[in-house]
Amino acid sequence: LPAPRPDAPSSLPQEPRWLQAARAFVCETLCPAGPGGGGPEQLADSVRRCLRSTWGGRSGEFPLGYSFISISDLQCQQHTPCCSHMTWSTREFKEWAHQDEVIVPKQSVLPRAHLILIGYLTDGRKQEGKAKLMDGNLYVQDNTGSMPCELLHFDFEWLELLFLFPSWAYIPHTSQSSAGYVEILADPVPVDIRPERVVNTIPVFYPATAAQLLSTRGEYKKRIKLNVAGELARLSTLLCIHHKTFFFLFLKCFSSVSCVPVLVQKPPQLAWHHMLQLGHGYVLTALSVSSLKASGHKVFVTSFSSCLLPYSAEQVKEQTLENAWHGGPHRTVSPEASVQLSSPLELTDEKLPVLVKESKILSYMGTITQVLNAQAGLYELDNKVCLCLAYQQQLNSARGLRPGACVELRDVHLLQKPLASFPFVVILGACLQSTVVLKGFSRLSTFHQLVVSSRNLYMQLLFRFNLGLPLYLWLVSLLEMLEQRFCCFFGRRRLFICSGPQRPGIAEKFLVPILKAVVPCKERVRDVHREILADMHHCPLQQYQPLEPPCQAPPLSLLCSVAEQRSWEAFNPSQLLSHLDAQHMGTQELNRRLAWSYNAFSAESFQPRMVLLGVLRASSSSGSLQLRDKSDLLPCVISHRDGSPFSDTALIGSLLQVEAYQLVVERFLQSDFPSWEQLLTPEHVRGKETRLYVQFCFEDVQILHMPERHVQEGPTSSDSPLLGMSRLFLVTQKEGLMSRNYLPAAGGDGKGQDLQLSFQVTVLWMSKPQLWRHPREIGNLPELEQTNKDSKAQQRALLFFMGRSLRWFPFLHPDGLYRLIVPQCLDFGVFEQTGLSPLEGRLLNQSGCPSYLLVSDTWHLQHETWLTCLAQPQAMPESVCPIPASTVFSIPELLSNSFTGSLVSFSGVIVERTLCEAAVSSSYLWPSVCLGTLLCWDHSVKLSVSAAPGSSAVLDVYIASAFLQHLWGLLPGAKILFQNLQRKISRFHNVYCTYIASSCISILALPPSCLLLSSKLVVLSELLLQPHSLSQGQILCHLSCVLDLSVQWICSDCSSIFREGRCSRQSPPCPSHTGVSKAFARILVEDGTGEVLVLCRNQQVAALLGLSPAEWNVVQSSVQSRGSILIQHGGAGARPWCVEEPEDPVTCYLRNLCRSRAISRPMLLDFSLDRKPSKIPQPDSSQPRRFLTGEVEYISRVGARLSLMCLNIQEADPKVLCGLTSKRIKTWISHSA
Repeated sequence: LPAPRPDAPSSLPQEPRWLQAARAFVCETLCPAGPGGGGPEQLADSVRRCLRSTWGGRSGEFPLGYSFISISDLQCQQHTPCCSHMTWSTREFKEWAHQDEVIVPKQSVLPRAHLILIGYLTDGRKQEGKAKLMDGNLYVQDNTGSMPCELLHFDFEWLELLFLFPSWAYIPHTSQSSAGYVEILADPVPVDIRPERVVNTIPVFYPATAAQLLSTRGEYKKRIKLNVAGELARLSTLLCIHHKTFFFLFLKCFSSVSCVPVLVQKPPQLAWHHMLQLGHGYVLTALSVSSLKASGHKVFVTSFSSCLLPYSAEQVKEQTLENAWHGGPHRTVSPEASVQLSSPLELTDEKLPVLVKESKILSYMGTITQVLNAQAGLYELDNKVCLCLAYQQQLNSARGLRPGACVELRDVHLLQKPLASFPFVVILGACLQSTVVLKGFSRLSTFHQLVVSSRNLYMQLLFRFNLGLPLYLWLVSLLEMLEQRFCCFFGRRRLFICSGPQRPGIAEKFLVPILKAVVPCKERVRDVHREILADMHHCPLQQYQPLEPPCQAPPLSLLCSVAEQRSWEAFNPSQLLSHLDAQHMGTQELNRRLAWSYNAFSAESFQPRMVLLGVLRASSSSGSLQLRDKSDLLPCVISHRDGSPFSDTALIGSLLQVEAYQLVVERFLQSDFPSWEQLLTPEHVRGKETRLYVQFCFEDVQILHMPERHVQEGPTSSDSPLLGMSRLFLVTQKEGLMSRNYLPAAGGDGKGQDLQLSFQVTVLWMSKPQLWRHPREIGNLPELEQTNKDSKAQQRALLFFMGRSLRWFPFLHPDGLYRLIVPQCLDFGVFEQTGLSPLEGRLLNQSGCPSYLLVSDTWHLQHETWLTCLAQPQAMPESVCPIPASTVFSIPELLSNSFTGSLVSFSGVIVERTLCEAAVSSSYLWPSVCLGTLLCWDHSVKLSVSAAPGSSAVLDVYIASAFLQHLWGLLPGAKILFQNLQRKISRFHNVYCTYIASSCISILALPPSCLLLSSKLVVLSELLLQPHSLSQGQILCHLSCVLDLSVQWICSDCSSIFREGRCSRQSPPCPSHTGVSKAFARILVEDGTGEVLVLCRNQQVAALLGLSPAEWNVVQSSVQSRGSILIQHGGAGARPWCVEEPEDPVTCYLRNLCRSRAISRPMLLDFSLDRKPSKIPQPDSSQPRRFLTGEVEYISRVGARLSLMCLNIQEADPKVLCGLTSKRIKTWISHSA
């Protein structure tokens, strides 16, 4: 703070030197701004007299320890709150400072500064010689500037007078962009003595009489100027609508409740708002009657000659109506036109729905303990109540409303728990009929949180949609969440700015569509005049309904934690596996089936609906797309509905809103359950991990903000500075992400290579290197036309990506045309790499590319278009043929015996995903590669892929667990593009593919929300003629016989026979004491058109034998003592190499059951083709069969029976049987025709 000005020589005593500095301060800062009369010396003498009388001789004649400060110095040099109490002692200051310690603890008190503030009190009529719009605020002004001020008591006669302020506090704003304001803690002391006002007797009307003038019609009323006297019953807040500032006051009779409204809108009279006090009597002069155009309400309006005077019964004289009506005719409209006020205000008596609540109106006085959100008008009172001032305009920027300030609330609405997620139970809302009075300033050293009326998104949305309090509180919570999550990316101004309907801000883009869907159009208009003037009270706070929020947008960290928690809560091993299936599984199979599972959540899976918001980024560490906010990141998979891969590099850094998505939680469980009986025992769970990602279609994305493109966009003029070099290329082949040893070891000894995550892309250069200024438009790429004329520019190359350049992995796809940009470079040879290492030379020889290029971390990639979208003159010339690996085959082609390719690419829909034991051939994946995976290194995933949903052609794809950490979206129902997989043929002559180091996948379509798996009803003759035409189906058949049946108990660890409670293996002995039962049966079924063999397992065996669960359990328990039972039919399909066990009651029972007529019955059987037939040698493809018809016996040679796998057995109900038979006959006739 500035010290006393040393204008006088230091040899003078302290008091003369201080007086000389005071005189110099008055001449510099106060004299030109004086109201006139007297010179600088006279003004200086007046200031000296005022200081002497105010100081009162406490320690000398003048306050020599205080220094003078100007308005500009206070605003520029004081950056923290402070206060000055010139007339207080130290003890008085300490008592004052400790008054709010109980209500607002742990807050520092305003520090005391020894400063003298002198200035003119003004309402902004003149500032710096120019007329200024008077907005109802008060200012302290001197020659150096003006500063807003707040007073607890104000007299209208103080305007434009010079005052000494003995007690005041300076409060800066939280942001240093604007100056602070001053709180006048005690009445100012006038420098000059004010002359007493002489008031003559004033003829007045009291409100009961004046109200009758509002109820009459006549042109003469426009010429009437009358005076009204009464008690101030209600005072509205200052309002600014259509750039016009005004307020209403209501004067009521001293002896009745009748009152009249008065509109004050003349700029010089707006300062009256500071001096009006509820319950005091006033006289308003020169009022006229006017009708408001918007609502038709009749009110009294002040004129430029109107005055506001304190009421005194001795100085007024009541007038009669005859004096007012003299000079013109009149006609009474209604016998009672005055506004009737009661306490509390009257509410409309309307029949409301049960869930709609009425708010209560009351008065309250409390202390502000916390500013919850100044821009939204939310404050905390007394550590327990929330105050909402949003429904009133804070034209004074909420000055004085700091923690520790005391406020009086009159006629405010009390609402209880309008929003369940809001932390306060009781909320007080101030409408336009409410009055908020500042009763005491805060003593705490807190900054002022500036509230702006213009460009305030909270206020604009509140008044634009006329929101009720529950919906407004939900809106505030959403905006606060947006600010917390994304201000670090875009800044608060860009996030909340309101630029009108043409260019709305980020938050406005997000919220306006939601509010339009929630708020009906008829409720979006707020009638201000009706809210203030109507006899019956109407306002948005009058009625409320506890809100169920329509949606939520929590931080990504909270979303991930909630989804992960819900996924594990829903995880139940006994429910994940069917009890009927789990009881027949061994230990390894049981734990492997539990090792990898998933949950998929949609927006509707959460209550309220979850809206996904995030900034799109490409990760340079994992090579995946991510949605980010301040709290966390979430990997994402983006696809297009037309099946094209996502490749828009311009969207990096954009804020995306997604409402239709699938949030996938993959669960990885490490367990050692001995058998299904211990599935509910948590001690067998050794570890749990999760992997979360979200997948959605780009067509479901709303782009809330796109960043300015610094590298991708440059100057458009030809004379602009160059940004770098660029070159077009076409992607012909892409390999997947994995750890490769491309680079030498860090030690530099040349003995080894370091493993580093990387990928490589085979490209075709489509242009020569060129200077780059700005992006070309799609369809206007002149480089391609030059390339067609110059075939030397078309060269194949191998691009290596590692380090930060991994971020381009999700954008690169075959047949995509891209631009590689090297910023700040003018070297035409930057795309040519020299000095190959031996490893790089071997890679080039294997790939067949003449050159390679290591993409630098600082280079940029820009997707231009797709090859299929180019115009014909710009398309790739016919001389350049695509490499074979880029050809996408169909699954039927791959399954054909005539196909000879090794590396193949194809697309298909995942039908089933199974975790199985890794093949021995994958042992080349040493354990170090698998350290980052979430599955055991000896596991692999089998994907059953079909050409289309319900297609008969199914191809199995095996992926080792080492690759899974970089693969996303491998879920049933998803359509995947597999590239460069290795095609193999099993020993059973089944075709399958394996994922290798050069393979890659792309998500073409996301799985549907629900998978509908329906089995097609077929006849066996169709199946026998074309055995591979259908992979899964349903047949209506008759069970001819049971060929063989096997029931056994095996060890859950080693699969040896389990007999009498222990494993039978002796060398080496097995310590296991857990066994599982398994049952197998081969049955022969026919439907009149053919017959097939069907293999049934476990519980299906009990169903075909017609045994209940209790009977089947008895059979299994009886077999446990022996270990196994084998029964065979002995007919044409018998196995001659199998020997039945010795007879016992269980064996005899099962043999008789298999040979009984009760077994031969119709049934509905779901099946799949047995693509891995039994290892037992089958009979020749053609063998003699004996048939008996009546007494005639035939012998004929027939082919080998087709083998099916049973999926489900159902008893054929007679009605269902008739319906299916009829349907089958109709289908057969239509096919025959």
